Amino acid sequence: MEVIYSQIADSIAVKQAVLADKEICEAIKVAANAVVEAYQNGHRALLAGNGGSAADAQHIAGELVSKFYFERPAIDAVALTTNTSILTAIGNDLGYDVLFSRQVEAMGHKGDVFIGISTSGNSKNIIKALEECRERGIYTIGLTGKGGGAMKSLCDLCIEIPSSETPRIQEAHMMIGHIICCLVEETLFGVNGE
Repeated sequence: MEVIYSQIADSIAVKQAVLADKEICEAIKVAANAVVEAYQNGHRALLAGNGGSAADAQHIAGELVSKFYFERPAIDAVALTTNTSILTAIGNDLGYDVLFSRQVEAMGHKGDVFIGISTSGNSKNIIKALEECRERGIYTIGLTGKGGGAMKSLCDLCIEIPSSETPRIQEAHMMIGHIICCLVEETLFGVNGE
């Protein structure tokens, strides 16, 4: 039982640190506004990550396209982690490091928003995607862990979770993803779609 209690307590402690950090809370608002602006101008959100962060990218995209709290029109969002034919073709033919940058090259347009998720901030394929976004004028949001890694200097907005533990960072990333979905939905369609 002690492990259970300590895991829950550690998760709560990281989220409390996020809550107490006004800069992080303001950055979440800025991130949501960027997604709103992209959608209002006929653009989309592109999301990517590896492993658990890939699952987070898919989760956030799913909430935007389907719904979060209430029925409303779909919000254009694509997780670049889902098409196995594209992923295996790029990985096999061009290499894993360009897995996401190649998709940004194919699908990304100026005015879109890219959300790159990496607990270390050093995932090479996310870094290359951020570089491709910069060339295309795509606004970039990074979700990282403490320090931000190499992503920090490449993102227009980098949200660093104040932890070095991968599970705690991922839990906070998903919380932030949910908050962004909530803010985007309410800003575009009103509270409860009213």
